[in-house]
Amino acid sequence: MISQLPKWVEVGAFILALVAGFINAIGLLSFEHQSVSHLSGTATLLGASVLDASFQGTLHLIGVLAAFLLGAVLSGCLLHGSSLKLGRHYDTALILEAVLLSVSLLLLSFGSFYGHFFASAACGLQNALATTYSGAIVRTTHVTGIFTDLGIMLGKFMRGQPLDQRKAILFLFIIVGFISGGTLGALLFNKYQFMALLFPIITCVLLAFAYRVYVKRFSSTTQ
Repeated sequence: MISQLPKWVEVGAFILALVAGFINAIGLLSFEHQSVSHLSGTATLLGASVLDASFQGTLHLIGVLAAFLLGAVLSGCLLHGSSLKLGRHYDTALILEAVLLSVSLLLLSFGSFYGHFFASAACGLQNALATTYSGAIVRTTHVTGIFTDLGIMLGKFMRGQPLDQRKAILFLFIIVGFISGGTLGALLFNKYQFMALLFPIITCVLLAFAYRVYVKRFSSTTQ
């Protein structure tokens, strides 16, 4: 399946992972040290909050989980099919992600915790977008599965099975992108606080624009 994906998938996956790592770094540094690009830690905190008898904290964590789910729902409503196909509304999904992040930036700048929900929804939308366009091969908002799949591949290679180099390179692009995004996110947040979210917002808009231009040029060359 991975060999059938276009050559530019690695670049797109790297940029999306960079965006997710960036947003997650801001979440960890500001949103009460909560991850927003994935839900494993949040779900654990939700379970622990039940014992703390913190009703408000529990509702907040539920809101973060629900927002991520809602973002994925938006992506599922917007996109159809489980394989990459030029002409589908991937650019629209990226613009929606930029809008959600813009709302998050506005709310957080005014001290509203509701901004956490919009940031989580943006990540849920992106993760579903990546899963959709790659046929569930690529998820760009967390790297647990990526490390697991890469480890399985290397284990099989050590047993003498051939290594899918294209797939391994793609996974490395995502890992490096996510870590680089975390570094850049921490750096810009320390300097600009929540205004640092302008970086992923602008990146999503530029990526959407690049996709639209690519689609038009590809369509004109095939006619």
